[in-house]
Amino acid sequence: MNNINSQILTSVWQALSSIWYLIPVFLIITFFKSRFFKGKLGESVVNFSITKKLDKDTYHLIKDITLPSVRGTTQIDHILVSKYGIFVIETKNFKGWIFGSKTQRKWTQQIYKHKKTFQNPLHQNYKHIKTLSELLNIEESKFHSLIVFTGESKFKTKMPENVLKKGYTKYIKSKNIVLFSETEVYEILNQIESKQFERGFKTNREHVKNLKKTYNEVGSSKNSCPKCGSLLVERVARKGVNAGNTFLGCSNFPRCRFIKN
Repeated sequence: MNNINSQILTSVWQALSSIWYLIPVFLIITFFKSRFFKGKLGESVVNFSITKKLDKDTYHLIKDITLPSVRGTTQIDHILVSKYGIFVIETKNFKGWIFGSKTQRKWTQQIYKHKKTFQNPLHQNYKHIKTLSELLNIEESKFHSLIVFTGESKFKTKMPENVLKKGYTKYIKSKNIVLFSETEVYEILNQIESKQFERGFKTNREHVKNLKKTYNEVGSSKNSCPKCGSLLVERVARKGVNAGNTFLGCSNFPRCRFIKN
């Protein structure tokens, strides 16, 4: 019996020894196909475009930053601080057809016959802006939300003007009303720097943990706002044809005006 086991182990070892060089190749291919790598690649494309096409003395880029939030942490791909406002940029490295609208809670990605839903990136980015607004004590009107899709994707529904595949630096330049002084810009940069978590594996792991917790909480509650995640509360309409009727409204009003009839 021992001889048989020994022969089996020897055969297995010889088989593995003959293909050992394929193991690192397999690991490399797996890494390049991972969502993590694709996400980082998309962020790098946007970073490169911003640094090449925008004046670095006017637009100050902060990338891949984790900040404290009400629900634990929030991770933002790019923050661009300028005198024309604070641009909060969310990147999506997707392929296939993309379907969605400003108000839909979930968008759809379709690759051939396979469909997959994902969170509306506009709603996702609104939560980022809300966190920054509260941390910096700056009104939301001074923030600009921008969603950039990279990769081989194609929009199959009409998208809002701030959801783009290309031309996003042109969109940024189109915001030309001065909102901050030069002194205020540097104060904002210093505030963000002082509040961010240290980059690294530990921070990323903690953020993923918070995401799972938040997803479970929101998913199990029918009274959560699909736009910003706050609680929905019962209100009474005071005006119009629905005066006197009750409805569910976001507790974050007037910052968030979502209602559920």
